[in-house]
Amino acid sequence: MKKRNKEVVVYCASSSEIDPIYFEAAAQLGKMLAENSITCINGAGKQGLMGALNYAVLKYGGKVKGVIPKFMIDAGWGHDSLTETIVTETIHQRKAAMAHAADAVIALPGGVGTLEELAEIITWKQLGLYNNPIVLLNINDYYQPLLSFFEKMIDEKFMRADYSGLWSVASTPGMAINLIEKIPCWNPSFTKYKKKEL
Repeated sequence: MKKRNKEVVVYCASSSEIDPIYFEAAAQLGKMLAENSITCINGAGKQGLMGALNYAVLKYGGKVKGVIPKFMIDAGWGHDSLTETIVTETIHQRKAAMAHAADAVIALPGGVGTLEELAEIITWKQLGLYNNPIVLLNINDYYQPLLSFFEKMIDEKFMRADYSGLWSVASTPGMAINLIEKIPCWNPSFTKYKKKEL
């Protein structure tokens, strides 16, 4: 395991009313993160895919670093047995703390919150603010409509074709782990606002 991938952020759903195939994938990913000595960083939740992921990482002896805003703690959403819990004042601070700690990002299926986090980290990479791997874990072809939308952005010139390399796609947790090990850091020459030579 490469040193730069020792801490991986996982974005995922907090909903508990979704198909069991997604829970199985979250649990498998958690197990594999633990077995590869990769610290899992996420939103510190105890429900949905986030809960399944956290319980699996801990069950198999791994570490989970949760980052959660205080209002979510007050609402009882937080997992109370994580390796480390960081409490922020705002959701924006939470997202920034997670991104700055991330040696890689894996996005399990999720709702609008997951989509927002994923879009932000891809944007950061486009701007040269984040250069590490981003992997969409496309369980059950969940992300296919989004990937088609990205293609439309490129086809209609809203995004450069080069930017299709900002993210990678995995169909299984094992493939996601392999990708974060193999994907090189993003080439700064492809960033949208690279520094001009003086």
